[in-house]
Amino acid sequence: MEETPIVVARGLTKIYRSRDGAPAFRAVDGIDFSFGRGEAFGFLGPNGAGKSSTMRMLAAISPASGGSLEVLGMDPALDGPRIRARIGVVPQDDCLDRELSVRENILVYGRYFGLRRDLIRERLGELLAFAQLEEKADAQVEVLSGGMRRRLTIARSLINRPEILLLDEPTTGLDPQARHILWDRLYRLKQDGVTLIITTHYMDEAEQLCDRLAVMDGGRIVAEGSPRALIEAHVTREVLELRFSVDAHAAVAERLRDRRLGERVELLPDRVVVYAHDGEAALAQVHAAQLSPITALVRRATLEDVFLKLTGRSLID
Repeated sequence: MEETPIVVARGLTKIYRSRDGAPAFRAVDGIDFSFGRGEAFGFLGPNGAGKSSTMRMLAAISPASGGSLEVLGMDPALDGPRIRARIGVVPQDDCLDRELSVRENILVYGRYFGLRRDLIRERLGELLAFAQLEEKADAQVEVLSGGMRRRLTIARSLINRPEILLLDEPTTGLDPQARHILWDRLYRLKQDGVTLIITTHYMDEAEQLCDRLAVMDGGRIVAEGSPRALIEAHVTREVLELRFSVDAHAAVAERLRDRRLGERVELLPDRVVVYAHDGEAALAQVHAAQLSPITALVRRATLEDVFLKLTGRSLID
């Protein structure tokens, strides 16, 4: 990665106003971030955290309400068309023309950038191969699986050979196999020097794809760093998940807190979570307290645990 940032935001703010002009909703609340060329940077958080609003400002399609933003050395408020010509956007919804073929979707999209037809056709084979859709080139989008449509959307976004690719919830709704295929495609782009900016509420996706993360909640960045650094800084190495009968969880959590079990005990709607450096030792203490969980699972800590500690709620809330 290059040291000079390719994107810099300082105090970036987005406010959606009501019809009378009064402030209605502060979607992004004065956030700072920067990242370099060839980096994979992620915004992690639940729906409504401000991720998509941030992405729209980065894509130069929604003006900032405050602060400053520089993309590829330009101001989106003044250089929107020049920025959009050098970036690719993969929205949450595919927005593909389902009555056209795979090939035609890429051809039409290339014309939006003013690219010559011969240049688009020259790049078409490369993009079809990248998306593993050569055999589906003449198939209508309607017959494609969800994973194929998602790969087509990404391939289409690369027609202008962007320097930055914005991916908003890229694998939502995909089955595990399709997700892993898509992850492989994104790894390849990163290796080719494309800067990836990803929003997701899947913690495993963030850990797999991102060099650094900004954890967002309520329009603010509540923590930033590499996935491993965030986990090490905010939670214990291991986590013990305990399930009892539904009505017993609150009482069990209180009992475990009284016994000072582990570093922290969290009560979730369907389970009790104990954060401990040694999960098996914590489980032994649970049994020593004459408690018999229906199920008990010791696992390594994840980014969801980080988010739960920082915000007091789960990523799936």
